[in-house]
Amino acid sequence: MIRTLASRVTAWPRRAKRAVLLSFDFFALLGAVWLSYELRLAAPFVPSAIQIGLMLLAPAITVLVFLRFGFYRSVIRFLPERAIWTIIQATSLAVLIWVAVLFLGSLSGIAGVPRSVPLIYWAIAIIVVGGSRFAAKRLLGTHGIADRKRRPVLVFGASAEGVQIASALTAKGERWPVGLIDNDPLLSGRDMSGLRVYPASQLEALIANFDVKEVIFSPQSGNPTLRQEIIRRMAPFGVNVRTVPAFADLASQESIVRQIRDIQIDDLLGRARVPADSNLLREMVEGRVILVTGAGGSIGSELSRLIAKWAPARLVLLEANEFALFEIERKLELEHQAEIVPVLGSIADEALVRRTLDRHGVEVVLHTAAHKHVPLIEANVLEGVRNNVFGTLTIAEAALEFGVSHFVLISSDKAVRPSSVMGATKRWAELVVQDCAARAKPGQIFCSVRFGNVLGSSGSVVELFREQIARGGPVTLTHENMMRYFMSLSEAAELIVQAGALSSGGDVMLLDMGEPVPIRALAETMIRLSGLTPRTDDHPAGDINIIVTKPRQGEKLREELFYLPDETARPTRHPKILLAHGKSPSVSKFSAALEHLREALADEDEVRTRTVLFAEFVTAPAVEDSGDRLAGRTARRA
Repeated sequence: MIRTLASRVTAWPRRAKRAVLLSFDFFALLGAVWLSYELRLAAPFVPSAIQIGLMLLAPAITVLVFLRFGFYRSVIRFLPERAIWTIIQATSLAVLIWVAVLFLGSLSGIAGVPRSVPLIYWAIAIIVVGGSRFAAKRLLGTHGIADRKRRPVLVFGASAEGVQIASALTAKGERWPVGLIDNDPLLSGRDMSGLRVYPASQLEALIANFDVKEVIFSPQSGNPTLRQEIIRRMAPFGVNVRTVPAFADLASQESIVRQIRDIQIDDLLGRARVPADSNLLREMVEGRVILVTGAGGSIGSELSRLIAKWAPARLVLLEANEFALFEIERKLELEHQAEIVPVLGSIADEALVRRTLDRHGVEVVLHTAAHKHVPLIEANVLEGVRNNVFGTLTIAEAALEFGVSHFVLISSDKAVRPSSVMGATKRWAELVVQDCAARAKPGQIFCSVRFGNVLGSSGSVVELFREQIARGGPVTLTHENMMRYFMSLSEAAELIVQAGALSSGGDVMLLDMGEPVPIRALAETMIRLSGLTPRTDDHPAGDINIIVTKPRQGEKLREELFYLPDETARPTRHPKILLAHGKSPSVSKFSAALEHLREALADEDEVRTRTVLFAEFVTAPAVEDSGDRLAGRTARRA
């Protein structure tokens, strides 16, 4: 019977429950006043008309104070034990106001309340209000629909999506929404779907009052900067910050609850993601034979997954790592219906490359295969040049010969004014592609796509930080002022394919990477996302220490996408893809330099290889501030 009654009460509308609670408080407090008179007079008490008016003032004032303190917005099932102190404070204030009114009345000749009655009323009111609240919490928390095991959560964003998330959480799962957070002043203080909307400035107080365990961001709620600020503010409380995917991916309340996930680094990039142009993707992929080199790598595998979704005639995967090739083939065959052809081998194997293009009638090549780890290539110059430069030359020349319609090289921001061997080899690869574009037949398009770091790629700083945090630290920075540009794997894959469709041949396409991210800020954010706190001068008791080592050989403090001031960027029909326009070396000059590089490599002369590698047309003249990648971008577009 108790279980049934509690379930019915819990299912009442929020307004009805508030009305019942407010009415109960008024009459219970009125009884407390009467009892105070009885105890004071030690005899049966029959009030006069004036005393009835003064007695009614006490519960009326107390209820108004409770309203101001937000007592009737609280979810009793999740009332924290420390709420008793709030009850004491509110009751004390109400009694002081009542006493002040009684004093003013006595000055006017209106009397009828013994001086000890307010004190007795204060004690009884605390017992009645506090006792009723915690008794109801125990009853409803034990037998109600939302039992005590459900975690109190706040939903960030009072939009339709935020309200839908709150409704889904109420109906399903182990979380219970206690309020909505939104900085819109027009929404603050209003009730939406039975939940009060609070400004973000009250976040800490709400966590304390409701014993909140999670803050959930609705889709599109709060820009990445605001999310980082919320994560920073939540760190001392041990509150988890989570999010939900875009509502286009959700179909039901159960799906919403299931897809709540931890905030990821790419949620905090500070860049607005533009939906993919389906026409561009279809133009490049649908019904075509696509070859992805380096298909088992981070970018290659993401590209392969994207392409498999868009119905290619055949997807050929070229990969030198046997296990990586096995894994990507297995996953694609499980997830998609496309015909998958695995090819084990290196892009530097000319016979293999030519045989693959010819046998499968490849129409589009997405060339991601490369050695990319800066310190490793710095220590292995000859292998870096052999694979990145001459491997690219091998597959680009073969693509030219076999009539491939689109050849897209995945380049790097490290190719701009390179300070490392890896960056220089990537710049040579761009020049190889430009050289092939100049000799291409009508209908053949050769281009490069240049962008920065990709989150989640193997060997990236994000993965390194994750490992260091998992070990308990320290997290290592190579320089205090290190800055990098970041993009998610899925967005990079979409933009690469679309850039290939937009190129007219011989182009270097630039992906807009957003704003640079300070690596120290990235490290601190990742520590907080792990539920820990960074150890700093202002917070010496933090969990994870951050130490600064020194820059590695060939490492820049900042990367850039332009050869300033020679190179300019022109807009394309896609807002996140730009077209670089700059001077290229003459065909004869490049051919001669390429031959010199080939001779140095054949002689295994590392010193001479480095000298030729950093030729004049590869290393552009320095500018005053090479870190300002897109500063003044609008002017350069002109």
